[in-house]
Amino acid sequence: MCFATIVVRSSRDADSMAVRVRKIVAQLDRDLPVSNVITLREAIGKSTIDSEFDSILVLAFAIIALVLAAAGLYGVLAYLVAQRLVELGIRLALGAQRNALLSHMLLDGLKPAMAGLLIGLPASAAVVRLIRSMLYETGPLDPAVFGTVPGLLVFVAIAACLVPAWYASRLDPMRTLRTE
Repeated sequence: MCFATIVVRSSRDADSMAVRVRKIVAQLDRDLPVSNVITLREAIGKSTIDSEFDSILVLAFAIIALVLAAAGLYGVLAYLVAQRLVELGIRLALGAQRNALLSHMLLDGLKPAMAGLLIGLPASAAVVRLIRSMLYETGPLDPAVFGTVPGLLVFVAIAACLVPAWYASRLDPMRTLRTE
């Protein structure tokens, strides 16, 4: 049994062209059936369905990993800042300015986050070559991804440092010192 594929380029819809193609084929040989008439987009869609599924799966895992990384980063940095509440109370009691205190806590908290980015970006650029075949409609070193993800993680790191520090800077220094 032999199969053949006929490709027709037309600006008309597929159904009207299918009728014409069937008539032409029937004129040539009545025993030849014409079936499975689809557009080129449908054919491409069928051939890339596995790649799309793989891409969606990788994207879902990447989003889950990003959320877990952001939650972990926030938790660790917020914990580190919270451990320094007594230090903040002492600094405030000795006359430190709230803005200077916040910027000091921000800079101290961003050091591990920036170290993680400096290690993570080159590592992810190297690892992305392993999943190159699973990428669909994106390049392996997509600037949108390599800009958005670190930006989001830096934003989380800033929030993780500033929220507890801001809360601590609003506390009464004497009350903070008495809790220790």
